[in-house]
Amino acid sequence: MKTFCRSTAPVALSAVLFCCVAALATDWPQWRGPARSGHAPLNAPVPSTLPREIKPVWKIAVGGGHSAPIVMGSKLVYLDVNSSREIAHVLDAATGKELWQVDYADRFEDEWGPGPRATPILDGDRLYAQSCNGELRCLSLADGKTIWQANFEKDFGVKFLGSKANEGTATRRGNNGSGVIEGNRFVVPVGSTQGASLVCFDKLTGKVLWKSGDDEAAYSSFMIGTLAGVKQVVAFTAEALLGADLETGRILWRVPLKTNAKRHTASPVIFGNRVTANSHTFGLACFEISKDSGGFKATEAWLNRDLKINLATPVLVDGHLYCQGANKDYICADAKTGQTKWTQAGFGLGKKDYASTIAIGNNLLVLTEDGNLLLLAANPDKYTELGRVQVCGNTWAFPAYAGGKLYVRDGRSLQCIDLLAKN
Repeated sequence: MKTFCRSTAPVALSAVLFCCVAALATDWPQWRGPARSGHAPLNAPVPSTLPREIKPVWKIAVGGGHSAPIVMGSKLVYLDVNSSREIAHVLDAATGKELWQVDYADRFEDEWGPGPRATPILDGDRLYAQSCNGELRCLSLADGKTIWQANFEKDFGVKFLGSKANEGTATRRGNNGSGVIEGNRFVVPVGSTQGASLVCFDKLTGKVLWKSGDDEAAYSSFMIGTLAGVKQVVAFTAEALLGADLETGRILWRVPLKTNAKRHTASPVIFGNRVTANSHTFGLACFEISKDSGGFKATEAWLNRDLKINLATPVLVDGHLYCQGANKDYICADAKTGQTKWTQAGFGLGKKDYASTIAIGNNLLVLTEDGNLLLLAANPDKYTELGRVQVCGNTWAFPAYAGGKLYVRDGRSLQCIDLLAKN
């Protein structure tokens, strides 16, 4: 067992509390849903099967980008790109009619395509959007006017290099990771190696409340959890997995994790006092966060080197982790021990190795990279498929599920699919 420590004041143990922005229980206002956990709300309607063929409620053409759509109340937000700029769009979620759009940053493109990659956040009457090149905007949801803004290079010294960079951090492939809101605090993966790896803004004014850490940003989105009694930001940077005090930014614990090209993409998964992280290099690892007389420590609980999951984030259901696997398969692992329960081949051909997973009740909605939508039972004993239908083209964008409707985006279109409709 390995232990990684950073001293701090003693605190009591408590259960994890996940972040949830100000939204209704049926909304999908941010990365991977209301609690950023890949779970639909508890009261969300659970489809028992999938339509035999897809007949969208509406479908519109969109520009490039891997950023996920989000939904709050009657409004849907997505980000895309035109010939020169990244653009934020707000639509009527019921009809797909555009209410407004605003351009907010210069266009970025590499061999993985053009357009924004970080998922925006809806919170109250505001929209928070982040560009590939490090432009951060707080926009009025009513009309798109800028309330406040920040620039990673001008304000924090992070130069966006694009293809000139030697390693695969955010300065090369774009700022993919989404910040997280908790109360009035908005913590963002800025990635400055000069004491501003994590930056906490007042979400209303844009005032910098604290800066912390020296790690470059990778592509992972931040999480909020209460670990060993302290509410903290959990980050998977280009260099490490770590927890920072939400109030002060002080690094509480840090686990150095080495990955080829520093390609940390998946979000941490938090349960109890444990955190998992996965990579195409070291596999799927779990750490127990505790405290002793010297402060916090992170102890390796288990490591499954065979589950070298590259891009996808596992979803936790009843003590088991479900995810796209390392070998173009789909996997289930025991969250307590890390033991692989089963694998199922056929989830990707060629270079395709990504799938988005949403837990709805005891079922899983899985959108594969090649646009197949599957309904699976969250069954740790065996792979159980309940339905399958082609819904879109190639996609890395996580879908949104709100009110029984799935909002799916690929490189050319965005559509609304009623999963409860009868064929």
